[in-house]
Amino acid sequence: MRVKPRIHLERLAQRQENNQLDDKYFDYGNISLLKFLGYSARELANLGKPNESQADPEAYARSLDDRFYRLNAASINLSQSIQEIWNPNNKTDEASNLEIVADGQSLKVVVTDLSGAKVELDQRSEGFQWMVSFFIVFESQADNDYKNCILLLDEPATSLHALKQKEFIKTISKLAEKNQTIYTTHSPFMISQDELDLVRIVELTDRSEGTKVNNKIVSNDPAALFPLQEALGYNLAQSMFTAKKNVLLEGLTDLWYLEGINSLFDKNLDPNIALLPVGSSSKISYYASMLSNNDLKTVALLDSDNAGDKAATQDTVIHSLGAKNILRTQEFLNRDVINSEIEDLIRVTLAKIFHNECGIEISSEELESNKPIIDIFKRNNKELSKFQLSKAFLRWAREHDSSDLTDEEVQNCQKLIDTINRKLK
Repeated sequence: MRVKPRIHLERLAQRQENNQLDDKYFDYGNISLLKFLGYSARELANLGKPNESQADPEAYARSLDDRFYRLNAASINLSQSIQEIWNPNNKTDEASNLEIVADGQSLKVVVTDLSGAKVELDQRSEGFQWMVSFFIVFESQADNDYKNCILLLDEPATSLHALKQKEFIKTISKLAEKNQTIYTTHSPFMISQDELDLVRIVELTDRSEGTKVNNKIVSNDPAALFPLQEALGYNLAQSMFTAKKNVLLEGLTDLWYLEGINSLFDKNLDPNIALLPVGSSSKISYYASMLSNNDLKTVALLDSDNAGDKAATQDTVIHSLGAKNILRTQEFLNRDVINSEIEDLIRVTLAKIFHNECGIEISSEELESNKPIIDIFKRNNKELSKFQLSKAFLRWAREHDSSDLTDEEVQNCQKLIDTINRKLK
């Protein structure tokens, strides 16, 4: 159901009068537009014939003025309604205002952006055209043909961008104020996080039994649950973008070490800072870009190994964070350690924890070498798990404080906390 950007009024009026609405895909939308305006096609068509109204030119002029003012009021009403559900991005100069113009036998729907440029509706995006047509059709019919009806929508908003689909849910809710509305979708962005109690899983596992609508969030077909799982996963991911200050970490063990260090120092790290493990150094660029695009303050803490070097020199990371906000573990050590990692900030303490966990003592010569402490541990115990060691450190940190670290470790850790706080001030 589309609204044509240009309607020939006389032809539409004749098709209505002769019951020849064969182009139903467009005619239905056009007739809905006229209902929205409060005119019939014949009324506007006759107003576009000045020669037939010369007998009373003043009355004709008043009719034209009345048409102008009514179309202008409808244009303002339509623009405000579309802006509410379209939520235009002013930074990208998205379409924002609609103008309905009558000229002779032509009725045009014109779109104006913030720069003042005007184009007909079909020159804007497919999604915007669909949104305008959808709103006009249902708004005009809600109190007419569809009054007291249940509206069934099959896969609405498929031509809209994902984030625009989330906005469109508000339109569905608005429709539901007048008419009970049910819609089907495969899109996770058409599932409202605030209305999960209204979601029903629909599945067809056996054609002889027919389609089943489950009242509970259960399904025999995993594919039927997939859109809901995606919606919940997206919502969880979005929670990452709520903190104004963020530290990107390579992995989960880095998070545990930094949390343990923070607890040893009476949680001196700014409590408003979110620690975000991304999984690996190769993913730093993606998260850095997303956080930067959301205008969030961000630093990245990278190991001083080959993988960290590769991530730190990526153009995307440098452009998103700035070179000064890319922190390397070597910066916080008082001596050189080849391919250092966050564990090297607390080498001596970790050696004690390693001894308690594995029963293996690390010699002072190995601790004073320039080799990464993790490599030393693995050479002594090939079965060592970094997760096991980091969890052991967390348990240790709960029962100790910074006074239980060596002086060198205190300096390393305090420098790390102070640097992060300063960079994200």
